Amino acid sequence: MKLSDVKKALETASDVSFILPNGITVPEHFHVTEVGVVNKNFIDCGGAVRNERVVNFQLWEANDFDHRLKPQKLSNIIAWSEKILGIEDAEVEVEYQSDTIGKYNLDFNGKDFLLVAKTTNCLASEKCGIPAEKLKVNLSSLTTAEAGCCTPGSGCC
Repeated sequence: MKLSDVKKALETASDVSFILPNGITVPEHFHVTEVGVVNKNFIDCGGAVRNERVVNFQLWEANDFDHRLKPQKLSNIIAWSEKILGIEDAEVEVEYQSDTIGKYNLDFNGKDFLLVAKTTNCLASEKCGIPAEKLKVNLSSLTTAEAGCCTPGSGCC
């Protein structure tokens, strides 16, 4: 989800809520402690130089149980961050504390923001010799074009 999509969702939202991949809602007294841009410059395992840029939100919860972040307030924080940091439209990544700092992609279901689990992947599988994933098929589930074509005594073998 891009930052422009987040801003559009906030225009019609009545509340700001985030739901973790396991279905648990981030407690409603969370704070957005950071809005920024993260640039990642790296070389993948195939030797290609890559540059990724994401807009980063960090969610944090404190003992401030009366705190509620409203859509307009988050919109204002985003606008201020865009102005001060020169943030351009990019994919949004959300950090949230679990056993360690978890990083999530972001989606929106029309009411809630969904934290979507991120995964790692080889970016140069064609250079690393990683075979393409093969379709796993149960041989007993295969059927022939003509029923009984290769049954004993059918003459096909």
